[in-house]
Amino acid sequence: MPLKTTSITIKCIVMDFYQVLEKRRTIRDFSNKEVTDEVLEKVLSAAFKAPTNDHLRQFEFIVVRGQENIARLISPVAENTKTIQQTQLKAAENVMDKDGYAMFVDALPKQQRMLIQSNCLILPFFRQKDYPLCKPADQSSLNYFASAWAAVENILLVATAEGLACAFRIPIGNEPEYVKHLVNAPAEYEFTCFLAIGYAAEDAHICKQKDIRVKERIQQKYMVSPNTKGHILISDRKKKSPVIFKLQSFTLFYFL
Repeated sequence: MPLKTTSITIKCIVMDFYQVLEKRRTIRDFSNKEVTDEVLEKVLSAAFKAPTNDHLRQFEFIVVRGQENIARLISPVAENTKTIQQTQLKAAENVMDKDGYAMFVDALPKQQRMLIQSNCLILPFFRQKDYPLCKPADQSSLNYFASAWAAVENILLVATAEGLACAFRIPIGNEPEYVKHLVNAPAEYEFTCFLAIGYAAEDAHICKQKDIRVKERIQQKYMVSPNTKGHILISDRKKKSPVIFKLQSFTLFYFL
């Protein structure tokens, strides 16, 4: 085979990958079209190609089909979402970015419906060793959690490549323990998220993607030191002047 043909083939694969990155979106409106077992296996197998901290890829996936079964699994979601709508939705309008708030308004009422409507709910679990997930000894103790989300990212990308739509909900409140109890998960395994996979409805809403100026987010720095006000001073390698970074905290995340 001529080398030229191989080079062209590799270039096409790379271009396809970048197209998938651009195309991936969170979609919360699903059609009735069913995801076949063959396609689903291909999507979930991508999880095991993700990097893991111990190289063991100790992931388990529970696939739940049927809207009645899904509704039973996610029963706490409705109450928890209602609480957020009552306490946080109005308050968020005055503090959130305009695009972020628009996404928030669209996403919040769909939290229960999107999981049921997909008719294919994935429950990813990962083995958490040594320390409880919410009580890590240090940042390194979260390596298993980080590996789990690298696996989820692979799933989202391959699902996009297969023409599927995805939406996930990070569990809050009593949801993780409720799910673990219902599926009889081993004590050392943690629940990552509710992951809905299906085909997008024809009128599916796609949130506006936030415009990011990438060059402004890439900082060329070489020295870090705290100042007296508790901010972080980072000296710029080119300007030789300190740049102050202030961290912001958020109580709730949804993803575009």
